[in-house]
Amino acid sequence: MNINRAKQIIDSPNEIIVLHNNEAVWLQSVDENAQIARVYTRDNPDDEKQVNVKDLIEQ
Repeated sequence: MNINRAKQIIDSPNEIIVLHNNEAVWLQSVDENAQIARVYTRDNPDDEKQVNVKDLIEQ
């Protein structure tokens, strides 16, 4: 995924499925300079992770 698409997903009112390592995640925020997204799973919203945006896959 690219940064612009990640930002669009964050701003979208629709639920868009995004996968990281075959696990559905929610995008919290994006750091354009570092190309990093903060994500969390629906099952464990307190466990936020920083991942490379290019490793995210939109379903």
